[in-house]
This record gives sequence, C-alpha cells and structure tokens, in this order.
Amino acid sequence: MALLETVHGPRDLDRLSPSELVELAEEIRRFLVSEVSKTGGHLGPNLGVVELTIGIHRVFDSPRDAIVWDTGHQSYVHKLLTGRQDFSRLRMKGGLAGYPQRDESEHDIVESSHASSSLSWADGISRAFTMTGQGDRHVVAVVGDGALTGGMTWEALNNISDDNIRNLVIVVNDNGRSYAPTIGGMARFLSDVRTRRSYYRFRRGTERAFGYLGAPGRAVYRGVRGGLHGFLSRVSNNESLYSNLDIKYIGPVDGHDLGDMERALRQAKEYEAPVIVHAITQKGKGYEPALADVADQFHAVGQIDPETGEPVESVSKPSWTSVFAEEIVTLADRDRRIVGMTAAMLRPTGLHKLAEKHPDRIIDVGIAEQHAVASAAGLAYGGMHPVVALYATFINRAFDQVLMDVALHRAGVTFVLDRAGVTGPDGASHHGMWDLAILQVVPGIRLAAPRDAARLREELAEAVAVDDAPTVLRFSKGSVGTEFEAVRRTSDGVDVLREAPHKDVLIITVGPMAKIGLEVAERLADQGIGATVVDPRWVVPVASSIIDFAREHRIVVSIEDGIRVGGIGTRIRQELRAAGVDTAVDELGLPDEFLQHASRDEILDRVGLSSQAIARDLVAQVLGTRIPVARPLPEDASISVDQDERSR
Repeated sequence: MALLETVHGPRDLDRLSPSELVELAEEIRRFLVSEVSKTGGHLGPNLGVVELTIGIHRVFDSPRDAIVWDTGHQSYVHKLLTGRQDFSRLRMKGGLAGYPQRDESEHDIVESSHASSSLSWADGISRAFTMTGQGDRHVVAVVGDGALTGGMTWEALNNISDDNIRNLVIVVNDNGRSYAPTIGGMARFLSDVRTRRSYYRFRRGTERAFGYLGAPGRAVYRGVRGGLHGFLSRVSNNESLYSNLDIKYIGPVDGHDLGDMERALRQAKEYEAPVIVHAITQKGKGYEPALADVADQFHAVGQIDPETGEPVESVSKPSWTSVFAEEIVTLADRDRRIVGMTAAMLRPTGLHKLAEKHPDRIIDVGIAEQHAVASAAGLAYGGMHPVVALYATFINRAFDQVLMDVALHRAGVTFVLDRAGVTGPDGASHHGMWDLAILQVVPGIRLAAPRDAARLREELAEAVAVDDAPTVLRFSKGSVGTEFEAVRRTSDGVDVLREAPHKDVLIITVGPMAKIGLEVAERLADQGIGATVVDPRWVVPVASSIIDFAREHRIVVSIEDGIRVGGIGTRIRQELRAAGVDTAVDELGLPDEFLQHASRDEILDRVGLSSQAIARDLVAQVLGTRIPVARPLPEDASISVDQDERSR
C-alpha cells in the first residue's frame, strides 16, 4: 500500500520515519501531477509546499492549532494530509473545492482565496485564544505566493508586533525564482539562539531594567539592541526582510528539507511569542514541465498531458482576455497617454502584451488593489489615462478608492474587469458577480458589458476616450463565443438584436447574456409571442431609448449575470418609474448567495438563468398567470372596459 493511502489525518504522520516522510513527499507530488492534470487547478504552487505542509502538520495539532492559508490555492497538500484524497472531481460540482472550505473539513479554518488577509485572521484568532485562556493553542499562518505585497499583511504585522505575547507562527513561503539565501549552520545557530526562552526572558528583563533608569536608560537600551539586531541581521541575511518589526525571525530555511523545516517550526512553536519562519521553496518543485514554464511555473493549469505538460485540448476560439490583450496594445500605440496597471495579475489579465510592447507604460503594484486605484487617480491628474485591469471579484477590495479617489475627482480611469459574472470552478469567492451592483452606485460612472469580441474592442476604445469620469469594461471568463450583429443601432448607442411585429416582450441583455436572450425570443416566437432583444452596450447610465422601448412593450425582462439585488434590472426599473413608464419589469440575475464551484452552465441552470426557464416564465406572465403580469393589449383593455360597463 502506498504511504499516502495510510494517511487519514495529520497524526498519521507521527509514526513515519524520516525516510518514509521523504517517500511520502514524492508520492504526493506524483499524485498532484496525475490528478490535477485531469481536472485542471493550481499545480505549481502546491508542488512547492509539500515538505512545508508535512512539517506544519507534524509539529502542530490541527484543528486544535489553527492553520490559515494565504492564499488558499496552496492548500491541496493540506487537503491530502487531512483525509481528502479523492481529487477526481476537483473544482467540479460535488467535488473538492480548489480552496479551503469549512464544510469539507474541520481543518479548514478560513475559506481563503483573496490574498493578504491571513495575518489579520491569525491576529484575531490568536487574540481570542489568549482572551479565553487557551494559551496552549497555536495559530499558524502560511503567507506567500505574492500575498506579502498586499497592504493588509503589513497592517496586520504592525499590530502583531505591537502586542506580541501570543502563540502565533507566520510561515513565509518564499517561492520566488531568483534567490541565493544563506542556508546553513550559521543561520540555524542564530535562529536557535534567538528563540531560546532564556534569550527571550533575558531580553525582557534587560528592557525592564534599563526602563527603570528613565528616558536616558531606554535610549541606551534601544541603541545597544539596535546595533546587535543590525549585526545579526547582516550575518543571517535577513537585513531587508522584517528588519524593523519586533518579531523573531527564523531562517532562511530550505523549505524542501523536511528535517530543517520541522526543526525551524518546533523552535517557533516553543518560543511562546510571534515568530516568522522564512522558508525558501520552489514553485513547481519536482515536475520538469512546470519548472520549464517561464510564464508562471504552472501556477494554474487546465487539463494537461502529465508527461509533457502540454494542454490536452487546443483552444479553437480566442478568449475574452486575449482579445483585450491585443486591443489595448493597438490603442496604446495610438495614444501615448494610455498606461496599464494591475495588481499581481499581469499575464492573467492580458496586460503582458502591453508590457512587451511598451514596458515603460505598465505598472504592477503587487496584490494591492486599493493602492492601484488611488495611484491611477494620480496618474490621471498628471495627464495619463490609466487602464486598471483586475479580476472582477477583486474590485470589491478597492471600492472606497473608486468612489472617493477616482469618481469624486472626476478622474479619467478605465477599469477592465476580467472574469466577471459566473466564473465556475474557482467557487464562491472568485465569481465576479458583485461588480455591477457595487459600482453602479458610484456617481458619474459608466459601465460597459460587451456581448462579443467586436463589441469589446469597440467599447474599450470608447472607454479610454472618456477623461472626466471612471469607465468600466467587464467581460467573462473563457472563450468569447458567437458574434451577434445588431439589426440596427439607436442614436444613443443601444444595439437592437431582434425585433418582432408584436411588441409583447422587451428583453434587455447584459453582455454575454445576449445569447440566452436571443434563445428566449426564439422560444417565445414558437408560442406566438413577439419579443424585441436589445443590448444596451453601456448598461450605466440607462440610455433614453431603453425607456422608449419599454414604453412600447407589455413587459420588460432584464437578464444579467450579476446579483439581482441592486443590479442593472433594478436600475432600469427605477429609471422607468422616474420617466412615468408603468411597464412591469422582471429583473433576472443571480441570487444574493455564495455560489459554490461548478461549471458556468450548471450554475446558470440551477439559478434559473436558462433560456427554457426564462421563456416558460415569460409565457405565464404574458398570459397573466404569473407575477409580474404583462400589460394587456390595447384591444384587451377595451374589451374589459365594455364588460365592466355591461356589468353595471
């Protein structure tokens, strides 16, 4: 029997010898390559944390000791060691999530996937343990893979270092590819000395003794301690990392040496105060195709050949991201004011092509969305036009800056939101379903949702031409799909995709929901019901022609892949009422709940956003058997009036 099959929980690791642990690490890597190649997922990061994760679970007692992962895509090995070894449906409906998930295991404390929040969680958990008299419980936060660039990390470190009598261990997973750390006996010796309890007590005692001498004594203490700290920092090669924080530092440690990793973690555990363990790891460790991947060492992959690392299926249609990547370069070639900005997502958002063509006009701020947006406002003030490319789910983190730094100052900043709407396999935290509801409350903002590649190019050009307000362009994950030409375009830019002689139903679609809208119209036509399908292109502000269309039809239905609450449909209904139009509006969108991982089609079908479900409900509304009820036809109205007169 393979060793991995005998591990049903962390304590099963205790009985394994050093040689068996090495064998287990090799088995885990083979398992990850074999299984993730079938389903897709975050392969490179997990290959890099195998020994680190084994060490954590050997030294600490999960779940009594809380382990927090930042970011959560590094948790596959953690899942394996806590009894979850069925990866056959990883990131699929009914299978394991790609991130920690509480309903999967008691070992998953934080359902983390938005980076840089782990230390804040760890700070709060460790404080709670102290306040409730649970001083024997530890908190371990695994931070890295870019998360250290986030401002929240440093805000948390500031608080942790100010109140540092807690059992808190911060494991820095340093998987950068350019490193030459001092790993060896001197570093281990210094780490050992600085984490001995005698050293800790001596330091506290000395600090108090000098404190009795008043301000002069404290000044002498700070000078002596600062000089000693500087010496130790230089010798142990951590001068530039955490040098101003009052937290003990162990490392750098070879994150792939089980003995060194476990030794460092035990030192940290015994210190009884916050400790940073700096582990040097290699993303994609043990898998040559990942190591050879210049872009990101197989950070995230689709289905691949496990032997070669090549994709199993070739992509025949361009992705939304690739269309944007090409078009932003074309626009930047013509307009020298355009500058691209992103938050540690240069390649995933498609800005890498702009970086290749115009390297002096690209800014990657790291995982710091708030800073990116405020900085973009400054760039706009200075005469540039920033294009800030993020995943839609991450614009949530920078709402205050969009509102108060960009919109309030009427800054010409364009936000390009990739992975908008239902994204599928990455689950609840990665669906870009809140952007429309959140952003449309910003005064003066303009929101565009292209339905196809041609409209993406068109609307991006329109967006970067706006210099006195924020503009937003949102699009989905995956392939662009079918291109839908308009029958005609109104004077205010609304595309009419389909018109019928009978003006029964007005279908207003947002972005790629145009496909479903047209399918609904076909189904209604089969029932003798006429439908007009329009794509506003710019969904905010609401175009005046939308109001005119609504006035002419018996019922309006809006279809969007954002949440219904405060969505575009709600905005349309409010605008109709303000204009005195009483046509009923059925606002279709996503429910205000956290949607679990599944394919996009499976999720849309479950929440009722399929052409069949929508058409069925609209037929009932036109017939008057379902609320909201369509207005009666003029002749129906006259008949009902005559009947009322006769009844009198």
